[in-house]
Amino acid sequence: MTQAVTTPVTETVKPVRGRIKCVVWDLDNTVWDGVLLEDGEVRVRPGVVEHIRRLDAMGVLHSVASKNDPDAALAALERLGLADLFLYPRISWNPKSTAIQEIAAKLNLGLDAFAFVDDQEFERAEVAHALPQVTLVDAECIDTALVRPEFRPRFVTDESGRRRAMYQSQLARDDLQAEFVGTSEDFLAGLDMTFEIARAQREDLQRAEELTVRTNQLNSTGRTYSYDELDALRSSPDHLLLVASLTDRFGSYGKIGLALVERATPNWRLNMLLMSCRVLSRGVGSVLLGHVMGLAKAAGAGLEADFVETGRNRMMQITYAFSGFREVARDGAHTTLAADLDALQPPPAYVRLRVEP
Repeated sequence: MTQAVTTPVTETVKPVRGRIKCVVWDLDNTVWDGVLLEDGEVRVRPGVVEHIRRLDAMGVLHSVASKNDPDAALAALERLGLADLFLYPRISWNPKSTAIQEIAAKLNLGLDAFAFVDDQEFERAEVAHALPQVTLVDAECIDTALVRPEFRPRFVTDESGRRRAMYQSQLARDDLQAEFVGTSEDFLAGLDMTFEIARAQREDLQRAEELTVRTNQLNSTGRTYSYDELDALRSSPDHLLLVASLTDRFGSYGKIGLALVERATPNWRLNMLLMSCRVLSRGVGSVLLGHVMGLAKAAGAGLEADFVETGRNRMMQITYAFSGFREVARDGAHTTLAADLDALQPPPAYVRLRVEP
């Protein structure tokens, strides 16, 4: 049996740069005590599962990067009742940095949103060299490292505890799409999608605030709104605050869209429109916008929209253009767009629209 090498205990190899969205775990002598292929039976290390479940409830994801026999390691995770906690585990004899890169690509998260927990100084150093963006944690220091502020999301919403399940559903969709033979429209039709639009309620506002902060590519202005600002706008008779949700046969995407409409003048004004980037490939980016256009037309009003170029929201600019908006005024990066309400388009045939009164 190989003699274990004792190394100095350090909480992290380098300072963190941002909030952690996914923690990647080694297995041997990290998640469990012992080396699986040498000891056969292993036991979960005290405190590990408690940390994983605590972070999971706040919306922090977890995965595995382990040098191990894949079948034996996955069977051990199943036997210990842990398999469902980890998304897209990478178990092989390849470098841990390669595994983390694969996980990041699959989850569509930046490397600076990852932390890596390992008991071996060599493995942490390999990841530090290849992926300097990743936060490194010594397995002996999880009780202090994993409670640091960067491991607590800025927002803990009603959707946070369901984030892992939503990612698991997305991985299932990705697997189906990879095997699908046919057109994109055929694939989307097979998802059985329902797009729901409703007036924002108070219980929606934490997630609404989170959307204004986290959404970049499909955000018309880049402006953020606080909970209190959104609550005031929700209650204002001159404004309409709408939230959109999406479900399909794999489950819910959660609340993925927000629209803020000012109705104080004969021409309504769309102060903000945003859609979560996680539905970018689902062909539903214009559904909420089309609904607002329909409401304005039914009220006998025109519709203008604010658009502010942020350098990252060109997709929203394209969405407006395809929906029949044209530029009528510009002041620096701020553009005023006007809608052609005679060019109103119905939702795509592959999605059902449900509107709550």
